[in-house]
Amino acid sequence: MYDFSMMQEQSDNSCAMNPNKSTVFAAFLFSVLFVLLFISCQGDQASPINPKNVKNSIVAEAPVDRDYSDIKRDGVLRMITYYSSNTYFLHRGVEMGFEYELVKAFAEEHDLALEVVIIGPSENPYELLNRGVGDVIAANYAITPERREVVTFSRPYNMVNQILVFSAEMEEIPGSLEEVAERDVEIAVHRNSSYYHRLTELAAEGFSMRVSPLLADEGTEAVLLRVASGDLEATVADHNMFDAANRYIDGLIPGPVISEMDTISWAIRKNAEELELRMNQFMYKHFRFTEDPDRFRRSEFLNVIRKRYFEGSDEVMEYLNPEWNVDLMGRLSPYDELLRSAADSSGLDWLLLTAIVAQESQFNPGAKSWAGAVGLMQVLPRFSDLSEEELFVPEVNVREGVRILRDHLEHYAYMDSTNQWAFALATYNAGHGHVSDARRLAMDLNRNPNEWEDVSDALLRLMQRRYYQDARHGFARGIETVRYVSEIKNRVRTYRSVLTSADQRY
Repeated sequence: MYDFSMMQEQSDNSCAMNPNKSTVFAAFLFSVLFVLLFISCQGDQASPINPKNVKNSIVAEAPVDRDYSDIKRDGVLRMITYYSSNTYFLHRGVEMGFEYELVKAFAEEHDLALEVVIIGPSENPYELLNRGVGDVIAANYAITPERREVVTFSRPYNMVNQILVFSAEMEEIPGSLEEVAERDVEIAVHRNSSYYHRLTELAAEGFSMRVSPLLADEGTEAVLLRVASGDLEATVADHNMFDAANRYIDGLIPGPVISEMDTISWAIRKNAEELELRMNQFMYKHFRFTEDPDRFRRSEFLNVIRKRYFEGSDEVMEYLNPEWNVDLMGRLSPYDELLRSAADSSGLDWLLLTAIVAQESQFNPGAKSWAGAVGLMQVLPRFSDLSEEELFVPEVNVREGVRILRDHLEHYAYMDSTNQWAFALATYNAGHGHVSDARRLAMDLNRNPNEWEDVSDALLRLMQRRYYQDARHGFARGIETVRYVSEIKNRVRTYRSVLTSADQRY
């Protein structure tokens, strides 16, 4: 099924700088964006690590009882991650990121909608996992003994080296661990990170490293930016993340490797045994060890997304560009102003409109479906008095889409708001006919035709011959409509989480 290719991991310790990096990032490094962040993110005073005094600071309550069968029943897998260019980010309104694409592939394989839970500045990802807020932590996490105390891990999907990264502002770059220790170089890392634990191990081996723990939830990219600007002397990064950042950020010098072949995996609740099994089966198809421990086999899909996010892409370039960075601009898509205006004039939530456009067209105003739906909101010309040519104009298309959506909302105005929106979205996707068939079937099954949970089950049944053969409008792609409603609701929550996180951070 997959075209596996042999890949060998090699760390790149070259100190050469890339003269073709965009100058916009040099300005970005020194922008006011990080001034307050620099002040607020300082942790404990830098000092040599004493291994005897280091305790496991990873804490989490006992995990809730939620396994694969519960996730399957809800139809939603919740992914806990950070907002960054390699985990999850928005590019012109479309969701992207290495971890996002990998988890989404698992979710789609199991007919699950995917919801992204962004880790806030003061939130503990292990608590979010064990409380059931999310189901898997997908954030480039290395397996460590400390983490194993509170979570379990899936099969790996990557092996990385940890390297020291120095600021080019330093007068002389250390060439060895001995020199780093002798010169008392201050290394800034998060206390709960695998980097901190590795530095602790090096201290036990006799390398007295001076460490400055970072208390705030800065991602690796943000820390590398601080190193590049000269605000920090040094940090630690996985070699693949350094290679990706080094394409866009001037002022970083790679140093010695401090750990080889760290195992990168998804973190799961300890009692989610069936979910672990399913994820392991998925991972086995995409990443396998060979007889040579330094070589791996990756699926074609995994190679493609690794290249996209760790070897450079236009999407990552634009994510790091402050013109498009949602953390800086509070921007979700190129059509924020249009969608805000349309939402305000119609009394709708602009985030919900944005989620619909993302789901319908991925913000492509020239999109046209096999059924003839066109434009940002995929309006069918037969449901509009306007021509197809006119409907390709973004402002016109959104206005018509909002009008149709408002009609659906008014049709279900007697319902509570949650069901009203679910039925309106389902009707926008599948049409009144199929939704009416599902409601009639729900009544035949002694279920409530005004409850989306009951009607969504009926929509799924309309994919079976024994049910759709008696339906007025025949076969319905029920799973598509149910997923449509679920994914739009999930995307709205994710958009709100991203914007809230940006507000809290800045």
